[in-house]
Amino acid sequence: MEYRRLGRSGLFVSSLTLGTMTFGGSGPFDKVGSTDVAGATRQVDMCLDAGVNLFD
Repeated sequence: MEYRRLGRSGLFVSSLTLGTMTFGGSGPFDKVGSTDVAGATRQVDMCLDAGVNLFD
């Protein structure tokens, strides 16, 4: 995984990010998609295994 410095914070974040807008799938965002807890957990675990450390 490639990492980049986050401004002047001294932190390094992965160049890839996992967007979590559809996690939970209720309210106005359910039209975009809905990911249940099992699916969300699977996605987060896969990203962590790949070195992703930035989640939105």
